Amino acid sequence: MPHFSSSSARKLGQCDDSLQRLFHQVIKGFDCTVLTGHRGQEEQDQAVAEGRSKTPWPSSKHNTRPSLGVDVAPYPIDWEDRDRFHMFAGYVIATAESMGIQIRWGGDWDGDKQTKDNSFDDLVHWEIS
Repeated sequence: MPHFSSSSARKLGQCDDSLQRLFHQVIKGFDCTVLTGHRGQEEQDQAVAEGRSKTPWPSSKHNTRPSLGVDVAPYPIDWEDRDRFHMFAGYVIATAESMGIQIRWGGDWDGDKQTKDNSFDDLVHWEIS
């Protein structure tokens, strides 16, 4: 059975309890890795400068303590395999719904279940909505 590495567990531990419960359930059926939990100002400024985020400090869900946002990718990561990110998203969304956790995914910001209407894709981003 897949499990989180110590690095992923540490990053997930920086997050809201609902996100922790969700992804501890997700990993039981879909191997994944936690890339980012909480981001301080320097990390957030860098994410914006590199185009990985559109939200300046301190307005990102990653900037709260505990973090209301988390970046999680299917493992192993293949940044070119968008289909796998979408499959992972479906699994996470269904798991969250079954647990009564309201989330928003960076591949469908408006939650309309259409993934081609985004102006900015952040396929690893999950947040409490």
